[in-house]
Amino acid sequence: MTFSRLGSFAAVSTCFERVEITRESDTFALGGGMEIPKQLIECLDENKFSYEILRHPEAVTAQRIAQAEHVKGRHHAKVVMVKSGDQHLMMVLPADHQIDLEKVENAIGNAVSLDQEQEFKSLFPNCAIGAMPPFGNLYGLPTYVDNSLAEQDYIVFEAGTHTDAIKMGYRDYEKIVKPEVKDLAINPARAGTMKGA
Repeated sequence: MTFSRLGSFAAVSTCFERVEITRESDTFALGGGMEIPKQLIECLDENKFSYEILRHPEAVTAQRIAQAEHVKGRHHAKVVMVKSGDQHLMMVLPADHQIDLEKVENAIGNAVSLDQEQEFKSLFPNCAIGAMPPFGNLYGLPTYVDNSLAEQDYIVFEAGTHTDAIKMGYRDYEKIVKPEVKDLAINPARAGTMKGA
């Protein structure tokens, strides 16, 4: 579905459904009870960048979501939360990559560990766990993007639910979020090929 800015309304081009974002609500309802965080939609609209909302069957893993959206894994931006001391950090990498904690430590200059869901879920009160959008700026979190994702012309990411995603240009995303771009991940398919496995 493609959305365009029309005051406080978003026009849905493929479902002929009109959705109003009310000031009292923290979420953006798109039929079926699925809710996209209002602050995400407002951020995109305020910055006047084009984006497309994609609906897909419920999926939880980044690779399954990419398949459901008919998007290559290298374009699907998944969020991995890590912790350095008491600080939560948002890592954003392609769905077909895995976080490499040693690379993350080298990138930020401090020891890190994978963040535990119980420790970070309260940071995203309006998102389903595992469906957090890669907008650390909206949640007061330092955001790092793997350099392989930064090479893509567009990205697709979960929009706070397990059934909604947003597609937008990577350069537009970068202008809004201002992430640090670092070498954070490995592509297991390539690593296996290089090792002859």
